[in-house]
Amino acid sequence: MNQLPIQVLPTWRRAVLKVGSSLLAADGGGLTPRFVTALAAFITASHAAGRQVVLVSSGAVAAGRALLHARAAPGRDLAARQAMAALGQAPMIVLWQSLSARPVAQVLLTHDDLRNRRRYLNARATLQGLLALGALPVVNENDTVAVDELKLGDNDNLAAIVAALVDADLLLIASDVDALYSADPRRDPAATPIARVEAMSPAVLAMAGGSGSAVGTGGMRTKLEAAEKAGAAGIPTVLFNGRDADAVQVLTEGRLRGTLVCAPHGRMQARKYWLLHAPTASGRIRVDGGAARALSRGHASLLPGGIIAADGEFQRGDLVEIVDIDEHRIARGLSQYAAAEVRRLVGRHSREIESLLGYSYGAEVVHRDDLANLPDHLLPGIA
Repeated sequence: MNQLPIQVLPTWRRAVLKVGSSLLAADGGGLTPRFVTALAAFITASHAAGRQVVLVSSGAVAAGRALLHARAAPGRDLAARQAMAALGQAPMIVLWQSLSARPVAQVLLTHDDLRNRRRYLNARATLQGLLALGALPVVNENDTVAVDELKLGDNDNLAAIVAALVDADLLLIASDVDALYSADPRRDPAATPIARVEAMSPAVLAMAGGSGSAVGTGGMRTKLEAAEKAGAAGIPTVLFNGRDADAVQVLTEGRLRGTLVCAPHGRMQARKYWLLHAPTASGRIRVDGGAARALSRGHASLLPGGIIAADGEFQRGDLVEIVDIDEHRIARGLSQYAAAEVRRLVGRHSREIESLLGYSYGAEVVHRDDLANLPDHLLPGIA
């Protein structure tokens, strides 16, 4: 296989570093500092240079399984995985604290924390407060209370959301592979490493295989999906081998041996980014052709007259998807009215809202300031 060239790392002041389970899990079960010691040294060097790091760390389930002396994978039993995650969070944090001169703070996030605008902003304020205090935040999904259909799914995508949440300049994803390859290097000896991806495309996504580790939940495809989400917020992503001490060392020197996934454009307004990429909406509002055209132009609010139906149950302030009569997704936005209220307002004029409901939260069901269009090339939500 071809040797990866050394390239210059993008300039950064604040980064999110995601560390996969394959770097933390010991061969005989539990956790090991074998590979993450070098990553901890990179974090320390970054702090010394005046930079800030937020860590998104896997490994809790592996740690919990070792405490129970149950080597078998938990399979599809969500309750068992939740129990092991609860048991394993403490030893995972202890491991990182043992490697850090700074205080380590555990931050557990759920699907609802990222869907609810108020909780999203609270999480943002907490993480920024921890960084201001000089702590090392260690973020993970709160598996203990997550339900299967609302799980974020993998820490690659969680890391991308956290990168936007804290206004990071760079997303670093450490795993047990050197880079993105043209094909699976474990199966194709002719596979070549890709040093730089200028823009995500179906061809690039096709290079990704499945999960590369028995203890991980994500593979290269989830990393590319995460890079696309980060790129939508103007944040480039770096993929590198966290088991390669030399690759970690060159990061400290401002260089990269791995894959750089460029951000295709500048920073998206934070609120619009959240609307596009927060986890699954609570419901849908269906609109007629006129409303669909108006919303697609990007400068219109959704008024009651253009609505033909409301699907699912959602409350005032919830994130909803807006679809046209052919079920094509047009936009996402925060509804000013609950689903039951929207159904009563279908097809009506805004001036009728108060007479129909007995009150009014405004003429718009979704205000244009709370609405973001869904370009076809983006991957909204968590895969």
